Amino acid sequence: MNRVSFNTDLCKGCGLCVGACPRHIVALNNAVLNAKGYHPAHVTDMAQCIACAMCATMCPDVVITVEKGSEK
Repeated sequence: MNRVSFNTDLCKGCGLCVGACPRHIVALNNAVLNAKGYHPAHVTDMAQCIACAMCATMCPDVVITVEKGSEK
């Protein structure tokens, strides 16, 4: 399974990753505030992730890590 992780303490909630996701599974988490007072991004349905890394490419603060899982 593919995996996307966010360094939520460094995310400034700009939303660029949200707009870049072709599967529309990245969103700002309005239920969480990080240490800087921003709503960090998260993946809403990891099973739908295709590990294209568009979210990570768009992130100006390099807080997103994309790991492509093996297909069995």
